[in-house]
Amino acid sequence: MLNISLALRLQLSLIIVIGAAFLKPHSWSNLLVYGAIALLWVFIFRVSIRKLGGLLGAELIFLSLVALPLGWEKASFLLVRSLICLIVMNSFLLTLPPHSFGIALKGLPVPAPLKENLLLAGQYLEILLSELARMQRSAQLRGLNGAGGWLRYASAAMIGSLYLRTLDRAERVYGAMITRGYNGQLPIDSTLNPKERFTLILVFIIAACITVSSYF
Repeated sequence: MLNISLALRLQLSLIIVIGAAFLKPHSWSNLLVYGAIALLWVFIFRVSIRKLGGLLGAELIFLSLVALPLGWEKASFLLVRSLICLIVMNSFLLTLPPHSFGIALKGLPVPAPLKENLLLAGQYLEILLSELARMQRSAQLRGLNGAGGWLRYASAAMIGSLYLRTLDRAERVYGAMITRGYNGQLPIDSTLNPKERFTLILVFIIAACITVSSYF
């Protein structure tokens, strides 16, 4: 995988996703260009096809339920466009090192208060996912293997337990932050070097040209 900083990877992924999202409906040729870029993204990040396929399968089932009532013509373009966006973002998320989601969020060009909220949300999202993984392992040890077993285990009581465990761990994390000198503000400065800025601008221009050309 190329040595691309987390902040740059996130911004490039968002540019591709936003560009594809603003395509003119039924502009299939432009959408195929974004599809090629998405496949290149998977190759660059060396994403596990098995994990990516599992995520896409679950997400596309939900999207198909939303899109199919719009009619086959509209739904087909919407589903393919959504698939491309999901491939790009899932490729980014699946290749993130542990506890680095907040670091990636630092590079977003948004106001400081919003950036702080995003950083905290990223931190606590990792806590939630960690507790969920522990509960899944616990269910497997109890003999609840496979998707059907996990769905039987995912009852209202389990969701409440997950909330309480996550809240308890979040409080411990907050206590640790206070001990380390947290005063309500986070170090949120994350600047790109000149080479990364040039790459970001170049990709932005390419994505803008692809999207704008779909309207002509």
